[in-house]
Amino acid sequence: MPDGGGLRERIVVVSADIGAGHQAVAVELADRLAADRIVVEHVNFFTALPRPLHVMSRESYRAMLRWLPWGYDALFTIADRSSPAVTALRTSLRLTARRMLMRLPPGTRLVVTTFPLANQLFGPLRGTGRLTTPLISYVTDFMVHSGWVSPGVDTYCVIHEAARRQAVARGAADVRVVSPLVSARFTPLPGDGKRAARARFGLPEQDRLALIVAGAWGVGDVTRTAAEVLASGCARPVVVCGHNDSLRRRLQTFPGYVMGWVDDMPSLMRAVDVVVENAGGLTCQQSLATGLPTVTYRPIPGHGRANAAMLADAGLTTYVTNTSGLRPALTALTASAHPAPATTAAQTDTATATDMATVVSQAMRQTAGRRRDYR
Repeated sequence: MPDGGGLRERIVVVSADIGAGHQAVAVELADRLAADRIVVEHVNFFTALPRPLHVMSRESYRAMLRWLPWGYDALFTIADRSSPAVTALRTSLRLTARRMLMRLPPGTRLVVTTFPLANQLFGPLRGTGRLTTPLISYVTDFMVHSGWVSPGVDTYCVIHEAARRQAVARGAADVRVVSPLVSARFTPLPGDGKRAARARFGLPEQDRLALIVAGAWGVGDVTRTAAEVLASGCARPVVVCGHNDSLRRRLQTFPGYVMGWVDDMPSLMRAVDVVVENAGGLTCQQSLATGLPTVTYRPIPGHGRANAAMLADAGLTTYVTNTSGLRPALTALTASAHPAPATTAAQTDTATATDMATVVSQAMRQTAGRRRDYR
């Protein structure tokens, strides 16, 4: 973002191009901070790596989710339960410290991370004084994996009280509950807006519709999920494949509604009756903000299963753990013409939570006058 119109306050948000969620929340934060005349620079964490390693890291992760999910689950579990594993990761990232510091533009007043590995890199730099600006981390998941927690991080921002308790138990000192970084466009649609939303996507006016989402990469057992939702007889599936073109091709003859990447997800969510998701990530947060009943089904390993358990325990989603439970869940959630959002009462703590932009603005004011060029 250019530094125009007299804007001088500058922060850096470090995200990652793995999926779309980490970067999407960074963009949303920048939009909210624009009102406070704060310039936001976006840095991809993987730019600290040589380009071949950047591409290899991203594509290896994608391949593991698709073809070796058990391997990803094992790595996720080991890293979560073994502090030596996290320490070893933190140590290895020291090699990229200077390269990452060079990415911080002159006048940087604060660093915000939306990706766990960034905490393991910047936390030690903050602890040793090589990074003198405050370091704030926005945790994109409901579940706080050990990989998010690192010495040197000043403040952790989480999106539910249960996540706050978990972060504290893992050793985080200053943990605050903030409202999710979800666009204000994701709101319940009053009146007959559903009809217009369905017309926009060519969806039937009367059918019960279940939106099946699997993130930007379309990972997980999406084909089986779509078939089982259809077989339940409760709703017609509307499957969003994201950027997974091979998944979309496999579903060409599926007797439902199949889409690729959708730019207007708020309108699509307003067109359906229930969401079936498998990761508990940003799309799940968007469906909850829209007031849609949300089912977690066949969650992906690792963070998907961990998020599913926490979401269900908090009363935010319905976690269906086996095929036989899918039909009763969908029947209950789509029983009335206008199902009442089951999440309203459970979201009381997040409804009154602090805005993430407010946390950043306050930290900026507290550090007024402190400047350093990391080049």
